[in-house]
Amino acid sequence: MYEQEAATALPDVIEDLVFVFHQILNKYLDIGEDMNVPDDFTPSEMQTGMWWRHLAAGGVAGAVSRTCTAPLDRLKVFLQVQQSRQKIRDCLKYMLKEGGVKGMWRGNGINVLKIAPESAIKFAAYEHVKRFIKGDSKQALGIYERFCAGALAGGISQTAIYPLEVLKTRLALRRTGQFKGIVDAAYKIYTLEGLRSFYRGYVPNMLGIAPYAGIDLAVYETLKRKYLKTHPSDEQPSFWMLLACGSASSTLGQMCSYPLALIRTRLQAQVVTPTMDQASLTMTGVFRTILEREGIFGLYRGITPNFIKVMPAVSISYVVYEYTSRILGVNMT
Repeated sequence: MYEQEAATALPDVIEDLVFVFHQILNKYLDIGEDMNVPDDFTPSEMQTGMWWRHLAAGGVAGAVSRTCTAPLDRLKVFLQVQQSRQKIRDCLKYMLKEGGVKGMWRGNGINVLKIAPESAIKFAAYEHVKRFIKGDSKQALGIYERFCAGALAGGISQTAIYPLEVLKTRLALRRTGQFKGIVDAAYKIYTLEGLRSFYRGYVPNMLGIAPYAGIDLAVYETLKRKYLKTHPSDEQPSFWMLLACGSASSTLGQMCSYPLALIRTRLQAQVVTPTMDQASLTMTGVFRTILEREGIFGLYRGITPNFIKVMPAVSISYVVYEYTSRILGVNMT
């Protein structure tokens, strides 16, 4: 009898753990994904101005975690743009031989620089869109309304900072001596390829917001209501249990949106020339080429280092956020 009760309760326990992890991850931490739906701040945090301290602490945590996991991120990008299957070991050897240990952090500077404006724009847009959708109604927004608000906020923030995304990809893939820095890279891309090149891969990036944010938000909202009904507000499982369950649950969202992220990176990495086949410059053209040459698994090239970086990124981000928030005088709620 006890075994049956335990078997029945196990899925509920796992769901509860996953919810708390998502509550921490969505509101405060950054693991390098650009399409998360913002979370709500409490009315007291909004009125007292504590929200900006949460954002600042999250920005610092995101910058540190991205810097620590930058080699894995560059390896992911490097694997994504390869036309033929390569082993992770071989790619690492090539990257170290071509640029040395320091070269493993190429593109990280621009990646860190875009965290603050991206988070601020996303949060501001999310609040404005929510107020627009809600209008004069006093009812709380439902899951679909929050999803629409989050998707629009993500689209607005991505539109504003997208040229930095393209620069990040180009800088991560650059050869030794190709660019002197961020400004030099931007100038050369603009001179040789024009302004449109700074928005290459924009469409698949926008389309990727829906599956990633939708799955994440659906899990969050569903489990939130259940958790609040059955658990005290101050009860939290251990961090490592949250980390393990949350990492497993986030896999589904990444699996659904990853092909679009790969196509986006392929488009961002292309150096446009007058002799290029026009079909290779479009999302559908890249998608068709990948399926023809690499098969369905080609759409998931580089996903292994992407998954590997989640655990250390979240752990580092969590610890840094804790210490930074204490300095700024805020606590995780």
